Amino acid sequence: MSIVLIVVFAAALIAGAPIAVALGLSSAIAIFMFDLPLHVLAQRAVNALDSTPLLAVPLFILAASLLNTMGVTTHIFDLVRLMVGRIRGAVAQVSILVSLIFSGVSGAALADIGALGKIQIDQMVAQGYRKNFAAGITIAAATIGPIFPPSIPLIIYASVTNVSAVQLLVAGIVPALLITLFLMAQVAIIARFYDLPRDTVSPSLRAVGKKAVISLPALIAPIILIGGLLSGYFGPTEVAGVTVAYALLIGFFVYRTLTFGAVWESLRETVEATGGILFIVSTAAVFAWVLTLDRVPAIAGEWLLGISDNPLVLLLLVNLLLLVVGMFLESIAAILIIAPIVAPALHAAGVDPLQLGIVFVLNLMIGLLTPPIGMSLYMVSIIAKMPVHSVVRGVLPFFIPLILSLLVVSTVPAVSTWLPQLLSR
Repeated sequence: MSIVLIVVFAAALIAGAPIAVALGLSSAIAIFMFDLPLHVLAQRAVNALDSTPLLAVPLFILAASLLNTMGVTTHIFDLVRLMVGRIRGAVAQVSILVSLIFSGVSGAALADIGALGKIQIDQMVAQGYRKNFAAGITIAAATIGPIFPPSIPLIIYASVTNVSAVQLLVAGIVPALLITLFLMAQVAIIARFYDLPRDTVSPSLRAVGKKAVISLPALIAPIILIGGLLSGYFGPTEVAGVTVAYALLIGFFVYRTLTFGAVWESLRETVEATGGILFIVSTAAVFAWVLTLDRVPAIAGEWLLGISDNPLVLLLLVNLLLLVVGMFLESIAAILIIAPIVAPALHAAGVDPLQLGIVFVLNLMIGLLTPPIGMSLYMVSIIAKMPVHSVVRGVLPFFIPLILSLLVVSTVPAVSTWLPQLLSR
């Protein structure tokens, strides 16, 4: 059954079918060929969406859309520019820091690129940076978003593997900061050897203070989100709802740039984005169920444990698998298909569930930067109006800090587990 499932799935992808269609079609054919009740297809698909943590997905998408619509990204970018000053490579460093700040409300790499990409690339090109370098650092910095809370991929991973969504989101804080530091170190090295331009801003205490006052309401949004999670007062869904309410409040009454028409447009964008994500979630659930019927997770677990019972060896093997998978498969679909197969075996071998979740998602986010399917490459190509191969050349140097971050997270469990353990005491 699994062979039929995988062959049809691969054939549908090669034929150009959307990932959700490929998952659903292959599952339906396998169910029909093996004389299983067809109503299972609808039942499993609907049950997969009956999940409270998944309610956070549309809410976080809406919050990011509202904040972007009211123009807060520009205020944050200008504030960080003033604070970083006129060091060499300053605007590239600012791009990384702004991606970290905005990741506190967006929860997705492509959302970060959509909100910040044009601002980041235009500012760097205007100051003399090569366009492919500007595109490369924009894409690399966007990987921070799905690791730092809120994170749509982490929420979906938690729902699939029965890991605490709150603990997994908290576990992403230190790894996200680590990625930020490694990317900034890489830019500092490139700035020194390739004489990157200095920023043209004239920072002063007065200018910083003025821009900080303007930006403060927007900066409070990620503080509310992270504070709510760390305090334990909110789960992911509740904190997503609070963030949406806060975005509406500051949009209408503080910045006064939000209109009912803009809210309607944000709602429309949210429905479109959420529909695509949840369509994949539902069809992947049926796909995974068919694999489970054929004992694929159990067989894969036995095979992995037969290779080694060393957690580190197994984690490195899974890293290699996910890096390859991430080149070809959309990240949410990869989580839904592969996580139920490999997670039980690695948990049994002693890999911490929180560490595995971070490693899993980080691998797939690196896949967004990797041809041939890397969606970040194509999105930046459209935004920057440049060929994909030029974008790939620009991002190549930034694989170094990202792979280093992945190795640290994979070999040092405390990077992911220390903060959740500290807060649970």
